[in-house]
Amino acid sequence: MNNKGEHVLLYQFSDQARLEAVTRLLHHMNIRVTVLPDEAWKEKVGFLLGSRGFSPAKAEEEEFSFPHEVMLMQNIRNKRLDKLLAAWKEAGLAPVIYKAVVTPFNTLWTLKKLCQTMEKEHGAVVKEISEHEEQKALSEDVIDERGD
Repeated sequence: MNNKGEHVLLYQFSDQARLEAVTRLLHHMNIRVTVLPDEAWKEKVGFLLGSRGFSPAKAEEEEFSFPHEVMLMQNIRNKRLDKLLAAWKEAGLAPVIYKAVVTPFNTLWTLKKLCQTMEKEHGAVVKEISEHEEQKALSEDVIDERGD
């Protein structure tokens, strides 16, 4: 039986051995796992979770490709999230860069929108880290030039 409605959606896990290791870890923690098909991007997150009140998306001609692994976590918070991340690290699994906790707001989004939002946020964080490291390097150069 799963723990308090905990559910993880996995998307774009193309490495079968990694997918099996992740699924095994989550099942060991009594967390329900759903592996999403490639075309899941057009569905709302609430539908993918099996929540009431959501219908399948109407067929679209549009294409979308998101080449990164995505992990969406429902009802996994605080200490339980810490335990999951610690178990993940202990198992020697590489981190999933694009992960999110399900909220009342993002259940209304399509998986495509959520992926695009995470990619944009990740890009902003990477840019900020890069700028910070650049500033730090410039500061160190100034200190070296002064002989401090």
